[in-house]
Amino acid sequence: MDIIIIGAGIGGLTAALALESVGIKARVYEAVEELHPLGVGINLLPHATKVLGECGLLGALAETAVATSELIYLNKLGQEIWREPRGLAAGYAWPQLSIHRGDLQMILLRVARDRLGEGRIRTGHHLAEVEQMPNAQVRARFVERSTGEEIAVASADLLIAADGIHSTVRALLYPHEGSPKWNGVLLWRATTQGAPILTGREMISLGYPGQRFIAYPISRREAERGRSLINWVAEIQRDPASPFRREDWNRRGTLEEFLPRFERWVFDWLDVPAIMRAADAIYEYPCVDRDPLARWTFGRVTLLGDAAHPMYPMGSNGASQAILDAKALAQALTSELDISRALAAYEAARRPATAEIVLANRRQGPSEIQTIVEQRAPNGFDNIESVLSAVELAAIAEGYKRMAGFDRVSVNAGSAVQVRTESGGKFQ
Repeated sequence: MDIIIIGAGIGGLTAALALESVGIKARVYEAVEELHPLGVGINLLPHATKVLGECGLLGALAETAVATSELIYLNKLGQEIWREPRGLAAGYAWPQLSIHRGDLQMILLRVARDRLGEGRIRTGHHLAEVEQMPNAQVRARFVERSTGEEIAVASADLLIAADGIHSTVRALLYPHEGSPKWNGVLLWRATTQGAPILTGREMISLGYPGQRFIAYPISRREAERGRSLINWVAEIQRDPASPFRREDWNRRGTLEEFLPRFERWVFDWLDVPAIMRAADAIYEYPCVDRDPLARWTFGRVTLLGDAAHPMYPMGSNGASQAILDAKALAQALTSELDISRALAAYEAARRPATAEIVLANRRQGPSEIQTIVEQRAPNGFDNIESVLSAVELAAIAEGYKRMAGFDRVSVNAGSAVQVRTESGGKFQ
């Protein structure tokens, strides 16, 4: 089977590795000339690290990632609303990992080049056209982005579009869809080197959707030095009708745009403005998504990851869902001899599930508990039980896990406990 993957991001490279693990070597085409470790931190939930583990990547991930031990929600006054263990600390067979997005992409790229062969990862190839052929194949035409000059034409049995929220393939399939939808929230993302927050393995969410500070460590190397590379996000709600700049991992932001809203967020265990001021570089990113689609597959072309289901970054699900897509597609292509039936099975497994997450994230996902507390107790509380009961809190948290497919029972099904990586190292 001959397969083309468009996009060498997390979804596309994981798809290439998942296919390689079942004996299918795809060709990956990426528009940029040279791949660099862009972005800041991301979280990988246990169902996603399970897939990466099955691809033999846990050893490489353990060298750089931090295994998240707890998730803690607090109100804007620093009062604790809810905390729960995460990953291995919660009894999962697979860790929840916090890692720099660029580090993850470079690990995937290095392993993909090693296993597939250097020539199967082709950069500087911007997709210009996709054509369904009468012989049940698909043909892709690539150009040099700056000049528009044709540089390659490739045919395959299947084309997988993993080319992100601004997918060229999705735009060809849905030419009237328009731009992504913005909910009015702007995010400023950065990393800061400093002292660990709490034990140095927690993920904290402080405030409420619309004015929130999220932070977690993303470097094992820094942790081993007794320090922390803190990935953080500042979130501010603005008028959704106002204009916003197209999302770009490289767009610089400035402290003046958001710091005044957080100046008073200083607690005995956390100094938010100090962390913000110590950042190396700050990047601005609007919180955008797209409406769920009724169909991902057209003939021998299908969508994957953000090309299929871009979602608001609630619940740490964007990259994880792309990784799950990759596994589901590889499984479908090995379970069904007929490609059309395999693609139908892939869609049936993934499209309804991801559509539900997109819509749940528009309702704030598990962060809903912070909104409820802000509405009910804007001036704080003496006892969280008087605001939101433990039963309600657990129902929201566990309900989201089940809906997004990372409840412990589902993830652990068929797994041996993975407290060690395949290279023998332990997650810290």
